[in-house]
Amino acid sequence: MLNEFREFLQRGNVVDLAVAVILGAAFTGIVNSIVDDIFMPIIGIILGGLDFSGLTIQVGEAKILYGSFLEAVVNFIIIGFAMFLVVRGYNRLRREQVDETQPPPETTPEVKLLTEIRNLMQERE
Repeated sequence: MLNEFREFLQRGNVVDLAVAVILGAAFTGIVNSIVDDIFMPIIGIILGGLDFSGLTIQVGEAKILYGSFLEAVVNFIIIGFAMFLVVRGYNRLRREQVDETQPPPETTPEVKLLTEIRNLMQERE
């Protein structure tokens, strides 16, 4: 069981996923900084000096921090747009790598024979 677990961890997909999670966490920190330190102050200035982090509604003893929620929505939109750009770029690279002008590779004689056998068997049914 330990060997199976080691093999599982050494698969490329697990390592790729681990790297993606670490980079995603780092990217989230960058986006949070951009939103909190650049975008929200600019939006606040445009809206007359409004500080979003201080926007609250008092309901009884509880404070509803809807300003923090608005900042989280802006974070989500920025991260979503960035991921869209990454996936879009990746898809373009994949399309460029797949050259559709070249004909598909020639099938081997074994594959041709097996295809003929399959077709003959289907005709008999």
